Amino acid sequence: VLQGYAAEMDNPLMAHLISPELQNKKDILFGNMEEIYHFHNRIFLRELENYIEYPELVGRCFLDQMKDFQIYEKYCQNKPRSESLWRQFSDSVFFQECQRKLDHKLSLDSYLLKPVQRITKYQLLLKEMLKYSKNCEGAEDLQEALTSILGILKAVNDSMHQIAITGYDGNLNELGKLLMQGSFNVWTDHKKGHSKVKDLARFKPMQRHLFLHEKAVLFCKKREENGEGYEKAPSYSYKHSLNMAAVGITENVKGDAKKFEIWYNAREEVYIIQAPTPEVKATWVNEIRKVLT
Repeated sequence: VLQGYAAEMDNPLMAHLISPELQNKKDILFGNMEEIYHFHNRIFLRELENYIEYPELVGRCFLDQMKDFQIYEKYCQNKPRSESLWRQFSDSVFFQECQRKLDHKLSLDSYLLKPVQRITKYQLLLKEMLKYSKNCEGAEDLQEALTSILGILKAVNDSMHQIAITGYDGNLNELGKLLMQGSFNVWTDHKKGHSKVKDLARFKPMQRHLFLHEKAVLFCKKREENGEGYEKAPSYSYKHSLNMAAVGITENVKGDAKKFEIWYNAREEVYIIQAPTPEVKATWVNEIRKVLT
């Protein structure tokens, strides 16, 4: 792909086949695939080869390189832009000619999906290895490697949701690390509100997608998009946020094991939040408690 497509975009002999709108768009189309390729070719593959005789110790190899695996996050974040560009130009003569020269049965988009498939496959391979490595020397490293890869997958997934937030006028990066995101039923109970509003508010929950950052929690409304692939990924329109410095939490709301409360400015605003399951609630309550302490 890098030689037969990406490099060809810079080949003067192929220039006449490339439409003007596609020129200078190489970085959008391929993202940081080259970086991923060089990491595997120069570093990770060589490391793996050292363990051919000791496969049970391969967990160590993953742990040593774990920081480098974060390059996948960048690739996945760019993927929606890449896909929408591909859809515009998929029937371009340039791509057809490249495919013909390479004698590929599949078109370019199948290959652009490979890194996304690869990063999700590592955890399956590690799980499978763990199954057969229960009591051997490298089992702890394998387990730690699996946990780390799952952490990277969670970060990739969370960041894919975060880039879909619209209408937030500040800089999301200033809110610190994104810790959790998910959909909830939310009821509000505001001290300042009209009493009629309060009665209504208790009645029907709002569907909100929450993003918990180190410095703030964002409430967004999820909008499903129509379209194919990443295009039908939802977008989230920003509604409001609470500064974590002024947030308090009530872990148990009587009558429902899935509910907890987030309140603001000494209970001036109270949000009753219902998680899909008690387990999801527990995870969120723990994360929020960590931030608050």
